[in-house]
Amino acid sequence: MANVGGVSGAQLRQFIERIERLEEEKKAIADDIKDVYAEAKANGFDPKIMRQVIKVRKMETQERQELEALLDVYLHALEGGDAAGEAGEGDTAA
Repeated sequence: MANVGGVSGAQLRQFIERIERLEEEKKAIADDIKDVYAEAKANGFDPKIMRQVIKVRKMETQERQELEALLDVYLHALEGGDAAGEAGEGDTAA
């Protein structure tokens, strides 16, 4: 192929074809992952939770600890407690 406007047609075609092959491989892998989730679900596992586990496992230890600490703080705040400990735990309002 000739150079058109300073662009090598042959080189461009090689890049495009490589990308197309990789896109096909990516789709095949995505289909395989979908099949694994379906198999896990058929065996009683929750795919939504499995995705969360995978997401957490990808995190660095410190990032995961920060996430867990913030989740704990937020959940305690929503429940009306404080993050340092449940002040007045067991007390009932009259």
